[in-house]
This record gives sequence, C-alpha cells and structure tokens, in this order.
Amino acid sequence: MDDLLLWLLDTVQSIDPVTRTLVAGLAVMLETSILIGLVVPGDTIVIIASMGVASPWEGVAMGAAVVVGALIGESIGFWLGRWLGPHIRTSWLGRRIGEHNWVRAENYLARRGGIAIFLSRFLPVLHSLVPLTVGMSEYPYRRFLAWTTPACIIWASAYVSVTSLAAGSFRELVDRVHFAGYIFVGVIALFLILAYFGKRLLHRLEARHLEAPEAEADADVKD
Repeated sequence: MDDLLLWLLDTVQSIDPVTRTLVAGLAVMLETSILIGLVVPGDTIVIIASMGVASPWEGVAMGAAVVVGALIGESIGFWLGRWLGPHIRTSWLGRRIGEHNWVRAENYLARRGGIAIFLSRFLPVLHSLVPLTVGMSEYPYRRFLAWTTPACIIWASAYVSVTSLAAGSFRELVDRVHFAGYIFVGVIALFLILAYFGKRLLHRLEARHLEAPEAEADADVKD
C-alpha cells in the first residue's frame, strides 16, 4: 500500500506544478459550466491534483485556481442562461435533464433567493442548473457573484486543504509508521464520505423546505 501511494504521489508531483494547477482549475470550470457538471468529475480531479501540493504557496495557488475556475464556469452558465436559456432548456440535452429538475431549480431560486445560489454549489444537479436558472431570471450578475463566491471558496478550501495535508502527513509518517498508507486512504475516504452524506442531508433539508409551501398550497385548495 505504502509503495503504491508513494508512486502515485511521486507521479502527480512529477507533473509541472503550473500545469497541474491549471488542469484542476479547468476541470472545475467545466464541471460548473452549463450542464457539464453532470458528467465531469471535477472534485476527483481536484483531489488528485492536490496530492501533488508540495508547499503552502502551491496550496494557495491550487485553491485560487479552483475558485477562479468555478467562478468562470458558473459565470458561463449564468450568461448562457441569460442569452440562450429557453433554447438550452428545450434542447435535447435540456430535455434529458428533465423538466421537473428545471422547475425544481426555478422554485428553489424563487423560495430561497441568494441562499439558493450559495447552497447549490454543494448540491447535486442543482449546482449545474442554478447558474443557468439565475441567468434566465432578472437576478443581477453582481449579486449572483456575491453569493456564489464564498461558496466556491469554502468548497475549494475544503478539498485542497484536506487532500494536501493528508498527502504531506503521509510522506512524514511513511518511514515511521508501517500502516501510513491506510491512514492516508482512511482520511481521504472519511472526507469523501462526510462530503457525500453532508450533500445528501443538505439536499433533503432543502427539498423539505420546498415541499412545505406546496403542501400548504394544496391544503388551501382543499379548504
């Protein structure tokens, strides 16, 4: 296990730091832009790239590239929503997403406003649809950026810091602790599990928040 992980870390670190950083930023840009986030595993690429971080400055550069990439991707989604939103929604890909998901994103934005923009970065499907949906509304771009920027910073900081610190700790422990590789894998696995269940919990809480007004409306109609 230790030898395999050392080989993996050495391989990642052998890639030019600038190239590695740009690839991570590009991957997140593709993930957060129009519907590509449904197929491009940006978080996985960020984790692999962050394994090669060898200094605090590289970590800062990686985090900055990921944040900038996410903001560019979400901005692309916003402006495409403003210019081509209805056409995208009725396209083959838009229909594959499902009209219920588009309506869900619209209702989510209508009910939660800026909070919906912030939280959507951590929610599956919605993190690709909300920028488009916001663009199709009259919501100002500056306010969109004001809500999505801190979310992107939190997301990037978590992924880059946890992975780079785990990789650095593994290198320090590998010569002293026989099972250092298992500790490294366990830390990354625990982080991914917490991220997954955190997203699921947030998704359920937000879904319940949206369902409540609909239930009240149905009750009013029956009365």
